[in-house]
Amino acid sequence: MTDLNGKFFWYELMTSDPQAAIAFYGGIVGWTAQAFGGGHDYKVISGSAGPMGGIMAIPAEARDCGMSPWWGGYVGSADVDADAKRLTEAGGTLKRAPEDIPGVGRFAVMADPGGAVFMLLKGSSPDGMDAPSPMANGHVGWHELYSGDFDADLAFYTGQFGWAKGEAMDMGEMGSYQLVSQTGGTDFQSMTGGIMPRPKEVPVPAWLFYFVVPDIDAATEKVKAGGGAVLNGPMEVPGGAWIIQATDPQGAMFALVGMRSAEG
Repeated sequence: MTDLNGKFFWYELMTSDPQAAIAFYGGIVGWTAQAFGGGHDYKVISGSAGPMGGIMAIPAEARDCGMSPWWGGYVGSADVDADAKRLTEAGGTLKRAPEDIPGVGRFAVMADPGGAVFMLLKGSSPDGMDAPSPMANGHVGWHELYSGDFDADLAFYTGQFGWAKGEAMDMGEMGSYQLVSQTGGTDFQSMTGGIMPRPKEVPVPAWLFYFVVPDIDAATEKVKAGGGAVLNGPMEVPGGAWIIQATDPQGAMFALVGMRSAEG
């Protein structure tokens, strides 16, 4: 099994309308959804290589505090309590103290020094998970941080999670786009994401996850037809893939990455 410690491996949408979100993403990304443990409140979503995340309604207490629909990512942890303490001492913020989820594992909610939220999770199953192959349809092909404190966040993720730095690309007035690898490799093929200063159009520091689709143009049209809004793209990126950033009908921001068909 893949060592998931320090790596994003599970992605979760909290939304105002789970059934509508399942239909929207299912038609675009091709996910299948199955109730967790026979219940109806949490739907596990699967891509071509198996389960990769979940969709649930925003909890009432979070909704009452003003939470909007959003995608969150879980980072693997061998010891959630120890990691939460270590990350807090390194400049992170503990947003929700470690606690158990029956039948799932132990988790905590953290924020990096710049304020972007992520979760720690140690699963209760000893079986673990295998990481999907790069660019597996329906899985996350890229992780992008709109950073609230570029230098501090870069030091935080590389220093605390062991991520490796790749090339830094100059984006002019927007600053640097620093490629990073969660697997420790430093060549371009090893890169799994990027860190950049938060653009003024993005309201808060946040992680953005790019879901892999087989045809970016077809997927873009499905986003529009399904009631989503395309914010940027399609745009070609290094390596020959194309991306869009978008919001779903409930307002959660997400992104897609895929190739362009010969006719595109």
